[in-house]
Amino acid sequence: MNNRLLTKFVEKKKKDGIPEFRPGDTIRVHVKIKEGDKERLQAFEGTVIARKNTGMGETVTVRKVSFGQGVERIFP
Repeated sequence: MNNRLLTKFVEKKKKDGIPEFRPGDTIRVHVKIKEGDKERLQAFEGTVIARKNTGMGETVTVRKVSFGQGVERIFP
C-alpha cells in the first residue's frame, strides 16, 4: 500500500522538461535568489562533474572557474 502511494507521488512530481545530460557536459542552471522581499534569477554555468542518485533525490554537482577561483555547487 505505502509503496504504491509513494510511486504515485514520485511520478506526479517528476519534471518532464529537464533535458538529458551527463558528466562532462556544460549546463546553465538558473537559481532563484531571495534577498529580503525581492527575488531574482542568477545563472550558474559550468561543467557537470557528478550525478548522484535518481528520481526526486538526485543531486548534480557543477563546477566553474570564476575570477581564477574554482567554484563547485551542488543542486538538488
